[in-house]
Amino acid sequence: MELDFSRQDFALQVRRQNLDWSSDEFGIKIKQQHFQPNTWVRLLELLNPYSFDEALLLCPISQDKWIAWIPDHGEAVLSTRQFRII
Repeated sequence: MELDFSRQDFALQVRRQNLDWSSDEFGIKIKQQHFQPNTWVRLLELLNPYSFDEALLLCPISQDKWIAWIPDHGEAVLSTRQFRII
């Protein structure tokens, strides 16, 4: 069977997709209570080309910012959007 897209009575049903990446549907919901000091996290982007791709969370400084230690880089302030739990 072949679909004829040129027919005028052919209707495409458009579905709106939820683009909220923090939803449970994608299994990556970020929950603040899971971030704990002394936790290793994976960086989503390197802060410099020579640093490691992991960081050790030291302490929170706001609801969405942490001081972290990154091997071969040192201390840095990271947003919770810059890392994920390993």
